[in-house]
Formats: sequence, C-alpha cells, structure tokens
Amino acid sequence: MSEEKEDKPDLKAGASPARDRENMMMPQAPDLEKSLLSMMTMDPETVIPQCVEEGITEDYFYIPAHRILWNLFLERYDARLALDVTTVAQVLTDRNLLESVGGRPGLMDVYTFSTSTALFHHHMETLREKYIRRCIVHTSNAASVAAYTGDTEVAELLDQTEQAVLQIRQNTEAGKKKWSLKQDIQSFMDTVERLMHGGDKLQGLSTGFDKLDRDSNGLKPGELFVVAARPSMGKTSFLLNIIEHLIIQEKKAVLMFSCEMPSTQLVERLILSLSGISKQEILLKRSGMKKGDLKKITDAVRLLKAARLIIDDTAGISIAELRAKARRVKREQPDLACIGIDYLQLMRSHTKQAQNSREREIAEISGGLKNLAKELEIPIIVLAQLNRGPENRPGKSKGVPMMSDLRESGAIEQDADMIGLLYRTAYYAENEEQRQAAGQRANLLLAKNRNGPTGDVPLSFVAELMRFVPRVPDEADEGE
Repeated sequence: MSEEKEDKPDLKAGASPARDRENMMMPQAPDLEKSLLSMMTMDPETVIPQCVEEGITEDYFYIPAHRILWNLFLERYDARLALDVTTVAQVLTDRNLLESVGGRPGLMDVYTFSTSTALFHHHMETLREKYIRRCIVHTSNAASVAAYTGDTEVAELLDQTEQAVLQIRQNTEAGKKKWSLKQDIQSFMDTVERLMHGGDKLQGLSTGFDKLDRDSNGLKPGELFVVAARPSMGKTSFLLNIIEHLIIQEKKAVLMFSCEMPSTQLVERLILSLSGISKQEILLKRSGMKKGDLKKITDAVRLLKAARLIIDDTAGISIAELRAKARRVKREQPDLACIGIDYLQLMRSHTKQAQNSREREIAEISGGLKNLAKELEIPIIVLAQLNRGPENRPGKSKGVPMMSDLRESGAIEQDADMIGLLYRTAYYAENEEQRQAAGQRANLLLAKNRNGPTGDVPLSFVAELMRFVPRVPDEADEGE
C-alpha cells in the first residue's frame, strides 16, 4: 500500500508545478558556449562567418559573460581588428566590462579552453537546441502570466501565443537556409526555358482570366491581391470565379472566408455558375425541368463534390481567429494553394489600439493578412469596399474608381502587392440608352502591380449567372 501511495502524484496542498519549475535549471550548455567562443579566437576568419551564416545571435548564449564576448568578437571581426587576448582584455578594461566576464582569469579560461573547430557543427546544433528550449520556456511563461491576469482577450492571447511559437521556428530555421548562386542561376534558366517553350506557363496560380494572368504572371506565394469595388459591382462573383477556376480546372485546394454571405449561398452560386443555368431558369421550370438541365446541375454538383474547397462563413471574424484557422487548415492540407476573403472591412481586430481607431483596425487587418500570406507562402485574395468617390466624379470619369477610394485606410495600398478596382459601366448609366450601350461591359483596373504592368483588364459580366468572362478590348476601352 505504501508503494502505491508513492507512485501517485501529490495533489495535496503545498504541491505546486510552478514551485517545481522554480527548482529546475534553465536549458543551457556553458561549456559548449565557451567552446564556440574559443573556436572564434582560434580561427576567426572561418568560424565567425560560419556562426553568422548559421543564424547564431547573442541569444544563443545563456551566460551573460559569454554574450559580452560574443558581441565584442563579432564587432572586432567586422572592423577587421585583432582578437588576441591582450587586446581584447584592454578593450574590456576600457569599457569597464572586464570584471563582467570574470576578470582576466575568466577571459583566459575562454582563450585556453580545449576544443577543436572540427566540433563546430555539433556544438552549434546543441546550442541551438538549448536556445529553442529557453524560447519555449519564456513563451509559455509569458502566456501563463497573460492567461492568469486576464488583461488580454482570449482570441488575441491565443493568436499571440501561436505567433510566438511560430516565430521561434522561423528564427531558428532562418540560419539553415543556404543561398546558392547555382540555384538562382538555374531558376533563371528554368524561367527562360519555360518562356521559350511554353510562354503560357505562369510563375504563380492562374486566375482563369488571361489578361490578368499575363499582367500578374499568376498569383504568387506571399502576395496579397486586393479586389476593391463599390457595392453591387460583383466583387463576390469575381472572387468565386477565380476560386472555381482554381478548384475545378487547376485541381487546387482553396480556403474561403465569407464574412457577409452564408456558405449555402456561395455553394449555390458555384453550382449555378458551373452548370450554366441561372436561378431564374430553375424557378421558371420548377414544375417541369428538362432532363438536360438537370444533368447539367448534377454534373456541376459532382465536380464541386470532388473539389477541395473549404468555406468558413463566420460573421465578423477577427484577424486573430482567421489566422489561427488558416494555420490549422495549412497544417492539415500542406498543399493549400490560396485563401479568399470576402471582405476586409467586415473583419475585426480586438487589440486595444484597434478599439480606439477604425483606421488603425483596418491597418492591423491589412498588415495581418499580408504577413499571413508570407508566413503560409500562398497568395491571399481579399475583397474590399470603396467609398463614394467613383459616384461623385463628373462626365466620363463617373464610376471609374481610383486607389484613393479605398475605404478607411491607406494601409491597404501599402500592404497589397496588387490592387484591382472592379467596376461596371452600365451601373452608372443615366438613361436606358446608355445602359443598352454599356451592355455587359466591366473592367478590372489594375491600379497597383508590384511585379508587372498596371492598366485595364476588360471583362463582361453575365448577370444571370453571376459570372465574369474575358472581353475583347474595343474603342470605348481606349477612351476610358
């Protein structure tokens, strides 16, 4: 019986995991820190550049004295100055830091430490492991304090903690990435060969709109593509057209966040668009639908069932919640190709700064989406609202949007890699004659394009199918 009691954890008053943690030693390897510093003095021209290339920083050193020496060695190496023990001791004395490294005995201990540069990678990897463990401890402690105090919103706390953990991985893996001239040259030659033998191939994802694909060279990883328009211009339809192309034609996995429209309506739109049958036709024929029409619908349903589309229709989703969900989907589906968001101004940020300023809130959301695109290494397409500027313009400029019409924040202009301003001429027609003349004309004005030309992408809007299709430019386009 006594042995049984000993095996069980002590849950009585006085037992405390926090107290146990206080008695634990922070992950560290003082001798290996000393070994690495000693290697730097033995062969600075080889070892110090290796340390920098591996991403080692002062944070890899747990002992304060070792941090001081690391920074000094790095500083003197950069200035092409000597690292002999006598000179270093004098510099430390002049800066009143000699005692901080243990005096002359402590300094000599580093210089005379028995080691070999052949052990560099082994010792460096062990130091990296200890550093990562310390980062995890600090992150979990900070999260615990924030959780206990309750000063932070739960969603924000989860996002901050998740970001902090991901940052540990990014910081420690950055040094492992090796630049190669040969790889960059090969990448360039692959591009040249692709253009010579298959000019239609894109660097990024195809949108299904040839002119947009040519101007953008496809939607590339890490890019933020903002499609902005006034209400009722067809923003959601345009986004769904791109998503449809990606999931059906390109066989890609896509995640869509819909802050405005429920998932059932989005799925309905996709089925009707794929089948080529309008909802009006179905309503008119509901008493006797033709077999041909029913087959088109069932074929569209079959295609959509096989597609890899995930829809999240959380209304008023916060940037923190969206990031968390996107990361989870990316973990579950590593080949996630794109994220679509409808639309930016319906999202929220719950930070204290955002509560005091709508412009600040939009800036946080916009910047958060750009960072998420870079983090997940996929393009993000986000819809946005324009203000009333297009409607207030005179003459032929009426209805034609500008980047300055983006509502509530200039941060969107700064964060976006591409900005497309969508508008339909017929919407601003003043009479029936003008409306007839405009017909189905629509344009996506590429007002910003970091990696290509700006200008119009001529489109037609098939209202009954809620679908945009490419249009051949005409004289009216030249006059716009």
